[in-house]
Amino acid sequence: MKNSFHICLLLFIPFLSIKSSFAQGCVAIRQMSTCTGSELASNILQKGQAQIGFNYRYFKSFRHFRGTHEESDRVANGTEVINNANGFEFSLNYGLSTRLYANISLPYVINERSSLYEHGRTERHSTFSRGLADVRMGIGYWLLNPEEYKKGNIALGVGIKIPTGTYNASDIFYNVGINQSPQVRPVDQSIQPGDGGFSPSIDIQIYQMISSKFSIYATGFYLFSPRETNGIKTFRETLSPLLSNESIMSVTDQFSSRFGLNYAVKHTLGFGLGARYEGIPVNDIIGGSLGFRRPGNILSIEPSLNYMNGNVTISFNVPIALRRERPQSVTDLATEIETGMPRNGDSAFADYLLNLGVYYRFKSTNEKNTLK
Repeated sequence: MKNSFHICLLLFIPFLSIKSSFAQGCVAIRQMSTCTGSELASNILQKGQAQIGFNYRYFKSFRHFRGTHEESDRVANGTEVINNANGFEFSLNYGLSTRLYANISLPYVINERSSLYEHGRTERHSTFSRGLADVRMGIGYWLLNPEEYKKGNIALGVGIKIPTGTYNASDIFYNVGINQSPQVRPVDQSIQPGDGGFSPSIDIQIYQMISSKFSIYATGFYLFSPRETNGIKTFRETLSPLLSNESIMSVTDQFSSRFGLNYAVKHTLGFGLGARYEGIPVNDIIGGSLGFRRPGNILSIEPSLNYMNGNVTISFNVPIALRRERPQSVTDLATEIETGMPRNGDSAFADYLLNLGVYYRFKSTNEKNTLK
């Protein structure tokens, strides 16, 4: 059985390290955490045990890319689009048994977007959005009995994203109405709190101790979006007739993967270094891919700090971008075929992302009964 686990581990790690992606910036990635940290002990729950968590995420995107080429002149001439995104996530994990667990996540976002092109290309203005984002619920199962396999395990999970967040948040856009008057319009897709889709998801977690000080981890996540578009206007067709096929927002798949190594300085403190690859694909696996989307992916190096003391776990990581790509979307390709002219939209990406998680674990029902 132990040999089988090691074989599974070797098979899954290459898949996770190259398969998925999750970017930050104009690429409309939602906050999708699948676990509390990169160590096995911080993710295993006993039957009847509950864990509450708070996660904060921040990034500032401003570097524009077409494909993997950075358009550095955008920053130099002041035409870059700047997104400041703050995400707050409250979560509850509950052990249904020593192997089966359930979770729910309630995200809240505060976003700001500053640009020239959305306001007549002559003045820079900002638009804002805030509110509850899309709630996520899921269940997972550890393939090996945690009571017997304390040095490594694999968990598989499934979930559903519910469209509780508004996907028609609006603000004032300047110099876009009649005689350059201001007009209320939906804010850009990248700062909408939700996307309007019921979306199933799958995830995997892998952990393995390789010595008393070192352990490895790998996680993968994929969100399926069967809904093709959500009916919300982008007004991109007002920028150019060539953008008529981008007039409605697309509802997109998302994916993420992490792989790395942890080093335990002492029982309560550990450092990690890993790779992170995440983003939005060009084509959805289920359903169509029309409408306006900015596909993109980012490969990052991810240093992390993990602290565990009693019932409290604190996790802090800072993914730093190594490679960013904005590939050609389905509507980019359709426009290129129609006009005979090359077409590849651009997206703004961040240099780094800040993630801070704080979690508190309650005693299990069995522990309480034992104390009595």
